[in-house]
Amino acid sequence: MADRINYASGRANQPLADFEIEERLEDLLGAVLTSRRTAAEPAQQLSRLHRSEQDFALHWASVISKSNSEMAFQFVSHATQAFSLLDADGVTQWIIEAMDIYDRDGLYLGSAALRGVESFAEKLVQEQYSVTFNDVVTIMNKFAIGVSGRHLGIDEDKKAWTDTETMYLPHSVRQFDSSRRNFELYKAMVGFMLAQSRFGTFRVDQATGVPIVCTKIANYRDPARALRIFEAVEEHRLLARLNAELPGLARQMRTLKQDESSGRRLTSEFPEFERVQDSSATVNDSLSVVKQLYNKKVNFPEPACYQGVIDLERVRLVTRQRVEKEREKFRMDLAMLAEGVQDDSELDREGLKREAYEVSYSQEMESDGQGDGELTVTIEGQPIAPPEDMIQTAKSIFQDFGEIPEDYVVPAGTGLYDAGQSPEDRPEKEVGKLEDGIFYDEWDYRRCHYRKNWCVLKELEMHPGSAQTVTAILDKYFHLVRDIRKSFEALRGDDRMLRRQKNGDDVDIDAVVDSYVDVVKGEELSERLFIKSRKMERNLAVVFMVDVSGSTKGWINEAERESLVLLSEALETLGDRYAIYGFSGMTRKRCEVYRIKTFEEPYDHHVKARMAGMKPQDYTRMGVVIRHLTEKLKRIDAKTRVLITISDGKPDDYDGYRGEYGIEDTRQALLEAKHAGVHPFCVTIDTHAHEYLPHMYGHVNYTVVSDIRKLPLKVSDIYRKLTT
Repeated sequence: MADRINYASGRANQPLADFEIEERLEDLLGAVLTSRRTAAEPAQQLSRLHRSEQDFALHWASVISKSNSEMAFQFVSHATQAFSLLDADGVTQWIIEAMDIYDRDGLYLGSAALRGVESFAEKLVQEQYSVTFNDVVTIMNKFAIGVSGRHLGIDEDKKAWTDTETMYLPHSVRQFDSSRRNFELYKAMVGFMLAQSRFGTFRVDQATGVPIVCTKIANYRDPARALRIFEAVEEHRLLARLNAELPGLARQMRTLKQDESSGRRLTSEFPEFERVQDSSATVNDSLSVVKQLYNKKVNFPEPACYQGVIDLERVRLVTRQRVEKEREKFRMDLAMLAEGVQDDSELDREGLKREAYEVSYSQEMESDGQGDGELTVTIEGQPIAPPEDMIQTAKSIFQDFGEIPEDYVVPAGTGLYDAGQSPEDRPEKEVGKLEDGIFYDEWDYRRCHYRKNWCVLKELEMHPGSAQTVTAILDKYFHLVRDIRKSFEALRGDDRMLRRQKNGDDVDIDAVVDSYVDVVKGEELSERLFIKSRKMERNLAVVFMVDVSGSTKGWINEAERESLVLLSEALETLGDRYAIYGFSGMTRKRCEVYRIKTFEEPYDHHVKARMAGMKPQDYTRMGVVIRHLTEKLKRIDAKTRVLITISDGKPDDYDGYRGEYGIEDTRQALLEAKHAGVHPFCVTIDTHAHEYLPHMYGHVNYTVVSDIRKLPLKVSDIYRKLTT
């Protein structure tokens, strides 16, 4: 022992010998050591470390042993390997994660976490260089707008894929040991999906209105195999198309593919793929190659790292809905252009036939990916400048079909567009035949008077969804719902003490004292010497006017739904009368209000199903909806009537109801509401709302929620402050 003491003297900074470490470990781990399981081997391993690492390991062995000696033994048995893979911070994270697992799941899984130090190190390296969806979503949105012919939304999912209207990206990317490379992979994923959209992967068959690939793949005996072959062939074709038009992006994708492949066989080795190498190859060429390869025994490599997956059923559904919607919109656009032509006295007023319309669309992509399509519209031989949103619609139609189909070049509602009448002169019953709705005036600020019976509004019931959606929201916000209910309970009508009454439940001491002073002064004794208790009831009615226009698609629509669920739960506690209506529409002839909850309905499973079924629709014509809901509030016997709008932007409709015209009509409708005793308020997520909402609602009757994710948290708080 004396020799060992002399050996250790003067060696404070020198590594400990194995026998020194073994002695310390025996003191710490005695409870789990046996004749066969000794501290000798861990001590020998730890003796190879630097002194600072040894002290670190012994310190943590002491700490861990206080929780469990077995965990401490597993730690010292793998600490040397941990230091070979990680720095001190990394080793600390490994220890803490393992102890968290031990606390949560027990000794078996905790020990497994310590033994899995190699896997932990790999995960830590990946996390160090990982890039998340939130890191890139803003940049990718800008990139998508620059490259895409059709504006595609971006959302989060487990894998990369597109339904032709939204691009879904994984929560995080950690494929490469470089954050820059992982960012490039995100960009390549977006670029590939944009190429699918732009270069016709989902080209639509005019006869069926669904993508050709959906029909062709479904005809194979094994659709899954056919789809896998198609994905491989199509990846090769799209890369060739990108190489011709966006060579920089294509080069970046090839580099990522080669780095990720690590020697695996690439698709270019298949001679059949030569057919799609030409930059003019179409999806039909890819499908022909699929037919050639389907019966051959060929094993294809895994998809490229940026390629994602294809959900043919979702693509079919979304595409079909869009095709129907855009056909109607394009034909309505033509009809609106025809109105303008027919108002020109120099043109023939005998009516416009199908042959009077000529439409062509051409589009070229520049080397930087930008490319504005040119839409040419001629009516009665006269070139007409189409509005910007009509050009965007044509661009989307062109992506689906590669042309503007002939049946699109027919104005909608031809019976309404009699060349001998101006819009103001058309009989009400004629519009009524088309829409079967309620007529409302609309304010034209340029004329300083109303356009009589100008808008046709139809009240519909919101198509129900699954009530389980509401259950999921309540589970997600369980603690918040409880807090909101508690805060709203404080707003319920309480007993109010009315002092200095002629009769009541108790004597008002203050009044008695004051009366005594009056008597002493020789004045007459007051009769008001009592306190009366009176129940103060809340007497108000509220309508929530919820924007369900197309711009609310995605997070906004979900946030609106969550807001309404939380608010309804709170209002049921409070007992206030309330109704909920969604609104959207397309042109003045098809304004729509969707019943979600009326004043008379209880908050039951029917209402919850309608909340779950809220879906983005068309445009945001606000004036007519405000007038309609004001009429509903006027019929409610309440001391206070409130109309709260939840929206993501300014008034807008593609038939000219935008800019100053839409803002002024909405402002006039709000003034009408105020004159009727209705108090309007607006909750918006539009960061530019300060430019127009003060003019519409007044400076104190609106609020801007800058972060859409906070909308469900804010609406209930706004309502509470607004109604107290």
